[in-house]
Amino acid sequence: VQLQASGGGLVQAGGSLRLSCAASEFTLDLYAIGWFRRAPGKEREGVSFISSSGSNTYYADSVKGRFTISRDNDKNTVYLQMNGLKPEDTAVYYCAAQELGLNSNVIVTANFDYWGQGTLVTVSS
Repeated sequence: VQLQASGGGLVQAGGSLRLSCAASEFTLDLYAIGWFRRAPGKEREGVSFISSSGSNTYYADSVKGRFTISRDNDKNTVYLQMNGLKPEDTAVYYCAAQELGLNSNVIVTANFDYWGQGTLVTVSS
C-alpha cells in the first residue's frame, strides 16, 4: 500500500497550489483520507479530511475558507486545493489513508494506517 503526495512547490503569499494524493496497489475509494502538515519546529497538524464517500469533509480552522479537499475516485486521487496561501502555510504536507469501506461517511482525523512521503510547500511573503 503506497500513497504518493505531490504538487508542492514555492509560491508567493496569496497564491495557489493543488496537492494530489495518489494511490498505487489499492483502491482509494475504500479509504478515508487526511491531509496533515508539519512546519519546521512545530508539531504535525491535521489540515483537512474527507470520507471515503466524499460526502463529508473537515477543515482545521487555520485553513477553513481557503483550502478545499476533494476526491476523484476514477483517478484514484484525492486533492487539496490551497488558495490564499500564507507564509504560515509553509510546511511538508502529507496524506494519509484509513480503510473504512466503500461509501462510508465517517470522517477520520487520527490513527491512520497508511502515510505518503510528503511534499514541501513554501510560501514566500
